[in-house]
Amino acid sequence: MLRLVLDTNVVLDLLYWNDPAATPLMRALEAGSASAVTDTRCFQELQQVLRLDRFELDPSAQQALALRYRDICQWHDTPAVPARSLPRCKDPDDQKFLELALAADADLLVTKDKALLALERRRQALGRLAIVAPQFAVRRLAAQAAVA
Repeated sequence: MLRLVLDTNVVLDLLYWNDPAATPLMRALEAGSASAVTDTRCFQELQQVLRLDRFELDPSAQQALALRYRDICQWHDTPAVPARSLPRCKDPDDQKFLELALAADADLLVTKDKALLALERRRQALGRLAIVAPQFAVRRLAAQAAVA
């Protein structure tokens, strides 16, 4: 089973936009062939984003989407200070996703964020963690299913 950290935009693709390109990720999470991991900081960012006016969600709809995501995730208590030195993301707001992914021993950090994707070049510092766009995560899930 692949262990995933999904950035906020990918979560929105799954739960708000219902992006067909993200459907295989949701199916894998629901089927148990992948698991998503979140922590307090990443979950709080999702809650803040859902409150933005552009999403036109009333408080109960915001809560429903956030709870739906929490229900498909495993919770991880990410330490305040990383256990090892990490590459720095150009966008400090995105560093928490990298910290979570490494602390939770995730296989993939799934993102569309260019600042996070640029860190993939730092393979040595990331260990086995891969930082990938959603379409590559879907390919990896398909390859895993073909082997199983």
